[in-house]
Amino acid sequence: MAQRFDRRTLLAGGTMATAGVIGASALADVIAPDLAEAGVTNGPGRNGVSRGRARKGGHLVIGINAEEQGFNPTTGRFDGAGFLYGRTVFDPLMAISATGKVVPYLAESLTANADFTKWTITVRPNIRFHDGTPCDGAALLANIDRQYKSPLVGIAVQPLVESYAQSGPRSVTLTMRRPWVTFPYTLASQQICFVAAPSMLSAPNGGSDHPIGTGPFVFESWLPNDHFTARANPHYWRPGLPHLDAITFKAIPDENARAQALRSGTIDLMHAFSSQTLLGFRGNRQFSYADDSGRMVGSPNVNSVMLNCAAAPFDDPEARRIVATGLSSAIFAKTIDQGISGPVNGIFQPGSPYYSRHNPYPAYNKAKAAAMVKAYNAKHPTKLAFSLNTVAAPTTLRAAQLVQQMMRDIGIPMAIKTMQQSELINDALYGSFQGTQWSQFGAISPELNYIWFSTTTSHKTGLSINMARNADPRIETAMIAGMSSPKASVRVAAWRRVNELLGQDIPYVWTDRLTAAIISRPNVQNWAGPTAPSGLPLLGNAQGVFWPTQIWKS
Repeated sequence: MAQRFDRRTLLAGGTMATAGVIGASALADVIAPDLAEAGVTNGPGRNGVSRGRARKGGHLVIGINAEEQGFNPTTGRFDGAGFLYGRTVFDPLMAISATGKVVPYLAESLTANADFTKWTITVRPNIRFHDGTPCDGAALLANIDRQYKSPLVGIAVQPLVESYAQSGPRSVTLTMRRPWVTFPYTLASQQICFVAAPSMLSAPNGGSDHPIGTGPFVFESWLPNDHFTARANPHYWRPGLPHLDAITFKAIPDENARAQALRSGTIDLMHAFSSQTLLGFRGNRQFSYADDSGRMVGSPNVNSVMLNCAAAPFDDPEARRIVATGLSSAIFAKTIDQGISGPVNGIFQPGSPYYSRHNPYPAYNKAKAAAMVKAYNAKHPTKLAFSLNTVAAPTTLRAAQLVQQMMRDIGIPMAIKTMQQSELINDALYGSFQGTQWSQFGAISPELNYIWFSTTTSHKTGLSINMARNADPRIETAMIAGMSSPKASVRVAAWRRVNELLGQDIPYVWTDRLTAAIISRPNVQNWAGPTAPSGLPLLGNAQGVFWPTQIWKS
């Protein structure tokens, strides 16, 4: 399925730090559980975790599933691949620990006032961008200002942020429109976490083809759909890092081709999402392997058919209900995932505090769905039919064909439209679709999904961050409650309500959860063992997104 953004950790029953401070020396949980990543690996020495002394030097080639359209975090459309590029050239303000805590990275501290309506970000001292200019309060302000005014990112930021101003030599204070208890997760998990050099932002094209950050690698060259290469930053602010001399990303959307490139040695490391690929490398100790198939830190991305609720035929709730009734997530998971991943019926899964057994999402019933189609066609001049956008890759096309078969079985003609992932995302943003394969909604804190479901980001025409265009004020009210309250019980109840309302509205027809694996040749070390500047272990596999900073080759 098409991938966009990545999962983070679970919002559980933690309490807020009294002062609302996340500092570099005294780390405080915002809403963090004590969970550890669990999944399948190829065992010690083949699991991406390296305890030995790192070797300096070497050029790493990474195969990724999609190409980006540009690298400006204030204007780009970052998916999982975009975050990999971002962590190469930029640094995030905050990061997620291996147990789901928000910890400082480029930021020295993140401080809230008593009611969580003001947050102050302070960046670390004496850090410079690759162009030699200081990363200070003025630079941070320039980034936040561009985010706020961005035609894309601004749509997500403006409904939540009222104002912002530089409040110190290294600080910016943001004033929120309402209490935002879980704001730190946004600065760790959304693309606005990355800080670009003001010279990049002021370039004629926003520096989209020439990123300049503070990160471990300095941009060297980019040939779209061929390679992106960056060299080690000799002045990186984290002592002794990076270990590699250079890093190259190669976009190989066809996962079978990506896997073959790894086997042949054309690439050194890749992320993978199809059951065929995962089963081909699991247990093969010629390669290092780790996935997130078990109990994981956070809620996983879930796969779905996203429906355009602002256009025919899915502006009719009955049409959406028919498709959901006629699509079996159990059959889908068994056929496509081969035991790797299970079926889903919402954004939260059993084991999550937000999971509700009272989800009104329709149960699969083929005969009932076929009868509903006949009744619908009898009442409407246009018979129920639709097209499905999908990425032009064998694994995603196979999933689309299975959906097509299930629709055919209940009497709905469905055409398949294939395209590149960047085009699929663009069509979703601008509403140029009826149905589209989609993978999203994994999150550290559920509020990271606010912008995807909000009435404030839903537009029937033009750009809409709420891409399903399901503008339900009940969902908006529940999400605000889930973001604003310092009480865990209130937040949990609110997000359970969101899950149930999505089951009523059916903007998404759910299929299965996403399982992501990172696979490498055995000489590639430590891609699953990143640490924060404080030394605290970080989340190593966020739905296929990892940290290049501390990787080395033996």
